[in-house]
Amino acid sequence: MTPAERRVAREWKTIQAMIRIYCRNNHGGRGALCEECEELRLYAERRLEKCPFSDEKPTCVKCPVHCYEAGMRERVRQVMRYSGPRMLLRHPILAIRHLRDEKLPLSPKAQKVAERLKQQASGS
Repeated sequence: MTPAERRVAREWKTIQAMIRIYCRNNHGGRGALCEECEELRLYAERRLEKCPFSDEKPTCVKCPVHCYEAGMRERVRQVMRYSGPRMLLRHPILAIRHLRDEKLPLSPKAQKVAERLKQQASGS
């Protein structure tokens, strides 16, 4: 497995862990996820699989393409806001690696897309 593939796999583990923490503490899910959180987990999995950057994927917060629908994006934000600080206690290595990944520069492909989107937004 290449470093980029490991990073994408780690991103998938991280979002799953965050959803589990959120569900356990807010919906009482002790084993399996509740229906709402399972729906979010499956949605996140599909989005990650279809990421246009694949192995060059930046963390979602740095990504120039926001591929989540508005409602799902807000649900993921809510999960991340709640679970992020708790990740340091439950999954410290995943949390630290995710924070480190956020500091990585965008890949050349992501930079090109970001520049193109910025030009379109400015009307050039």
